[in-house]
Amino acid sequence: MSESVNLPALGESVTEGTVTRWLKNVGDRVEVDEPLLEVSTDKVDTEIPSPIAGVIEAILVAEDETVEVGTPLVTIGDGSAPAPSEETPAAEAPTPEDAEPAPQEPAVEVPSTDAPAPAEESSAAAPAPAPEVDPAPAKTPAPVSAAPAAPAPAAPVAAAPAPAAAPAPAAAPEAPAAESNNANAGYVTPLVRKLAHDRNVDLSTVTGTGIGGRIRKQDVLAAEPVAAPATESAPAAAAEVEVSPLRGTTVKMSRLRKVIAERAVISMQTSAQLTSVVEVDVTLVAAFRKKVMAEFQEKSGVKLSFLPFFALAAAEALKSHPIINATIDGDQIVYPDHENISIAVETERGLLTPVISNAGDLSLAGLAQEIADLAARTRENKLKPDELSGGTFTLTNTGSRGALFDTPVVFLPQVAILGTGVVVKRPVVVTVDGADAIAVRSMVYLALSYDHRIVDGADAAGFLVSMKKRLEGADFTGNLGI
Repeated sequence: MSESVNLPALGESVTEGTVTRWLKNVGDRVEVDEPLLEVSTDKVDTEIPSPIAGVIEAILVAEDETVEVGTPLVTIGDGSAPAPSEETPAAEAPTPEDAEPAPQEPAVEVPSTDAPAPAEESSAAAPAPAPEVDPAPAKTPAPVSAAPAAPAPAAPVAAAPAPAAAPAPAAAPEAPAAESNNANAGYVTPLVRKLAHDRNVDLSTVTGTGIGGRIRKQDVLAAEPVAAPATESAPAAAAEVEVSPLRGTTVKMSRLRKVIAERAVISMQTSAQLTSVVEVDVTLVAAFRKKVMAEFQEKSGVKLSFLPFFALAAAEALKSHPIINATIDGDQIVYPDHENISIAVETERGLLTPVISNAGDLSLAGLAQEIADLAARTRENKLKPDELSGGTFTLTNTGSRGALFDTPVVFLPQVAILGTGVVVKRPVVVTVDGADAIAVRSMVYLALSYDHRIVDGADAAGFLVSMKKRLEGADFTGNLGI
């Protein structure tokens, strides 16, 4: 007896989804809550788990096909149904020859933010699994293929139709799968490659546990580092240039990238955007952070980076400057009674912005825990779609990749986004007892992009100066929350 699995509702405003990757093939056994496929919507990419256990009998929606919520995706039975044959091919299963190559999704950044947020000072956390790029998509058969019937012509023509020759067709499907696995395993995302470099792990010795044999963050963390290279070989290694497997290729835009592109263009064409920048001395914040870091991590369970300080200062400044937290509704300006801060998170699919609800009510510990949790679940495709909506203001950590500052793009209906640059030590002029002197200080740039339709330069400057005073005062003892 067979049962259909339908596309579930993935959020209040989500009406359709695109199948980006099948994780199971026809004939595979699947258990309850085991991931069946990956689906992309306007808000989030996520895995669809199986609500029942059984054997995949038919895949009803091909990869890269968009269907409405409630559409049957796959039928699962007890395995008693006969497999499709050459006389009765499965209508939904294209052959490898006419199947469209699976889309590739390079890890590129959202134009609106340019940089990931949750990171410890100037280094970004490595991403969790996401759809990988296949350097040779033409060789990869579509996962929706029924498979058992197609390899039959590959049997040797000289083989007699004796029972001994029967296993040949069954073994043939292994060849494309192995070829696909090798192709997938050959590509390593830049973030995973950086993690391997930082940990001195030889990727050629790592066995990938991801889809198609792809090497994931967990594989690198579990691998043993190799011995440090000899001093005389260091110059040669430093001179090597890492060539991206995307060089010289053409890839199809993912659904998420299409949505980001459309919204970015609409935002730039609809609103009048500009950016104001201030420079902030965070030397006292750095000293306070260093002093409480060990106790903070022990009691809160997360590291204390600069980002929670920026988020706390921003949330407080939004209360004093509500126009930065406002939205436009026709010819009206709406001032929310809460501060929901969207945090830009880098993933292999691009930047996503999960929301910290009521950020203005949280302590440093609360903000740090929320940022860490949202960042981890975003990279692991475990966010709920509604966790990506409702933001009233966005914070993006431009400095996590070493940038001093940028001019991030505001995404409607929000009217402002704050980019925080890298914290660097450098000599600056300070005043001590009325006399000027040069001292080494920890400095950072804060860049606020805003919609000039309702936010004036004076509003933006007032907001930034409020943040500057709060950070340079560094009186956060009562805000630790531990």
